[in-house]
Amino acid sequence: MIRRRLLSRGSWPETKRLSEILRSETVGGMLLLVAAGAALIWANSPWANDYRRLSDFALGPERLHLHLTISAWAADGLLAIFFFVVGVELKREFVAGDLRDPARAALPIAAAVGGMVAPAAIFVAVNAGHRENLGGWAVPIATDIAFALAVLAVLSTHLPTALRTFLLTLAVVDDLLAITVIAAFYTDHLAPGPLLAALVPIGLFGLAVQKGWRHPLLLIPLAVTAWALVHASGVHATVAGVLLGFTVPVLGRHAAAESVEHRMRPLSAGVAVPVFAFFAAGVTVGGFSGLGDSLLHPVTIGVIAGLVLGKPIGVFCTTWLLARFTGASLDDELAWRDVLGVALLAGIGFTVSLLIGELAFADGSVAYTDVKIAVLCGSVLAGALAAVVLVSRNAAYRRIHALETADADHDGVPDIYQARRD
Repeated sequence: MIRRRLLSRGSWPETKRLSEILRSETVGGMLLLVAAGAALIWANSPWANDYRRLSDFALGPERLHLHLTISAWAADGLLAIFFFVVGVELKREFVAGDLRDPARAALPIAAAVGGMVAPAAIFVAVNAGHRENLGGWAVPIATDIAFALAVLAVLSTHLPTALRTFLLTLAVVDDLLAITVIAAFYTDHLAPGPLLAALVPIGLFGLAVQKGWRHPLLLIPLAVTAWALVHASGVHATVAGVLLGFTVPVLGRHAAAESVEHRMRPLSAGVAVPVFAFFAAGVTVGGFSGLGDSLLHPVTIGVIAGLVLGKPIGVFCTTWLLARFTGASLDDELAWRDVLGVALLAGIGFTVSLLIGELAFADGSVAYTDVKIAVLCGSVLAGALAAVVLVSRNAAYRRIHALETADADHDGVPDIYQARRD
């Protein structure tokens, strides 16, 4: 997209990998939308109490402090699988992907930071007079890549490789920042003992995968033990998933990142995230009057404004400023409208936004209900605005897609990459 080290098209093998990720994430995004829609319908039906009873049903060993509700198991347990895949993906990008090159990583990192600061600032500004709400400042900072790609799938939009790379890399950095925020700002109490003890199974897990020992009967008990100890420490248990993901080798004789990600992604995108969405998105709105009242609350306004305005402002302005002061330029086929479309798409926050909302506000509180409504409404609105921009460029995207995929000699390598290779 932007020349001179900002957004480049990358190599053909990387493009194939990104395409595979897009396909799997798109399916996961569709399942996420279905799960969230089913939860909303059930929670606002005559059987809403049944949904609440199911969500609040508790199970698990009480002596180990793991007697949790089903919704808590989904948020703390299943979502750890999602963050494990995120951890593996982050390590791949920093070791062997675009982020290994500081020059190429500069833009998505800066854009992700801008896309975090702007929505947080807007939320704080809106809620400045309501100090009890300020704990939710991080709710609008996250981008849900699965949801965003599901929107692209519905639109049948073929983003050019440069834009797809930018969106995915931005989302990877966004995930890392969100994980850091959760660990640093949403730990109410810290028990150093269990946290230090968790280093033992995490270290053994890392040693096993580094040595090529990948039998589930060895790795799963270590992973579960690490998760339980991190949970007991007071740090959100999903952080254990990230730390375990970081131990998976990317390069060398026992490189396992690609195979592990390939095996775990269907479980993450097809089960963990949709189940979490099902229990997190089920908010009883209370009809149009209840929805109208909630939309006037400062938490709701702050989150929606953060997602719909803050995210695109932060991402777009950071990208434009870097292009302005580094002398970079857009590829001939692309326009700043394309950057705006992707920046709006980054305003779709769902999985991590709902998780942070759950950590910031007490379950059942008015503020937590407002967060759910705001995340859903803000994500839908951001997706709709992105759709308007991206659909208006579909003809240009189809031309670029045809150029990028043309393979006259049928050797499996598009002509554009063959020409560069020659």
